[in-house]
Amino acid sequence: MINIFEVNETNKMIEQEKLDVRTITLGISLLDCADSNLDSLNKKIYSKITTLAKNLVSTGKEIEREYGIPIVNTRISVTPISLIAGQACKTPENFVSVAKTLDKAAYDMGVNFLGGYSAIVSKGMTPADENLIRSIPMALSSTEWVCSSVNIGSTKTGINMDAVKLMGTIVKETAEATKENNSFGCTKLVIFCNAPDDNPFMAGAFHGVSEADAVINVGVSGPGVVKHALEGVRGQDFEVLCETVKKTAFKVTRAGQLVAQAASERLNIPFGIVDLSLAPTPSVGDSVAEILEEMGLESVGAPGTTAALALLNDQVKKGGVMASSFVGGLSGAFIPVSEDQGMIDAVNRGALTLEKLEAMTCVCSVGLDMIAIPGSTPASTISGIIADEAAIGMINQKTTAVRLIPVIGKEVGDMVEFGGLLGHAPVQQVNKFGCSDFINRGGRIPPPIHSFRN
Repeated sequence: MINIFEVNETNKMIEQEKLDVRTITLGISLLDCADSNLDSLNKKIYSKITTLAKNLVSTGKEIEREYGIPIVNTRISVTPISLIAGQACKTPENFVSVAKTLDKAAYDMGVNFLGGYSAIVSKGMTPADENLIRSIPMALSSTEWVCSSVNIGSTKTGINMDAVKLMGTIVKETAEATKENNSFGCTKLVIFCNAPDDNPFMAGAFHGVSEADAVINVGVSGPGVVKHALEGVRGQDFEVLCETVKKTAFKVTRAGQLVAQAASERLNIPFGIVDLSLAPTPSVGDSVAEILEEMGLESVGAPGTTAALALLNDQVKKGGVMASSFVGGLSGAFIPVSEDQGMIDAVNRGALTLEKLEAMTCVCSVGLDMIAIPGSTPASTISGIIADEAAIGMINQKTTAVRLIPVIGKEVGDMVEFGGLLGHAPVQQVNKFGCSDFINRGGRIPPPIHSFRN
């Protein structure tokens, strides 16, 4: 049982070290909304979301006031739309109408984002999957709160290279469609390998088909808390370092568990998981990069960075698992560039390259996240980066993802502003050698030998 005394222990973390509950995410199944008539489908979707989520934002504010724990976002995730809209949506334009319905529901409920404009195509694409994917540039340029994701591979199925090729083009088209706003649409588009069903974090959240009709998932974050704890053990050995991270992660997760249970009880919706992910913000002192540098690195990107991140990720998960019986989602450390001032500084000083970031994704929570690249980058190169990241996830049986922003009209060294939690980012250099012949082969990369288990 969790009580208020445990929360009191976190007061200093909240007041001085930027501990927060990053999101309460309400997952909603739309499987029972499927309909062959587009108007009827949209009405059912809007009705179900607004019925279940009507008290979501107010409940979050109540919990925030009562416990004094900042709740930064309230969000909604829904069943991947390609699975429920295929009967009614025969063209990309049809799917865009569903995106606009989702956007209206998100606006009317007052949430920050709504995820699930998604397709799961790790082994192949149905006509509905392909139509949704082709609609993404239109959908993200004509909505404000809708987020999209596409799962193009898994350890069990391999990598769908036809989908990888298509997603390179879709990322470019989304950048073009939103070029008047620094290609902002790409900040709401994630390409996954091994996507989890219970991820509360945007832009990749969707409500998996294995989930209940509705569920509450909570994402907790506290990079500043971990950094402050490590300042107290500066220079001590790795055993002390690991124990400090683990104990801190335990305390942070317990605060998230309390919020999750309270939200579940008040909304009368089952509690799903707590995701303890050290997700940074652009605020000074809320940086994963600064944690790694506190461990002894002169700068993120220096030799030893991947080892330090592996240690951090593992100890965060160990502490979280001890604090809650239901830890899930993407728990670990995020390394988005634009959302982490320490990462931005490392890029600007020449210490952190795209290639080093890729190496770090072998051991971090997700993958290449919120990275601005030149708008002139070819679609085939973007597909190649997606394929590389998917291969890391497939071989290592972990979730990996790509959220690249090819900012139209910008080149290496330019700074791009996205605003809010999305921050700002320097445009990074991309390898100029091509891979189009590889990407154009078509077909599927088979799963690794160790996937053959039954």
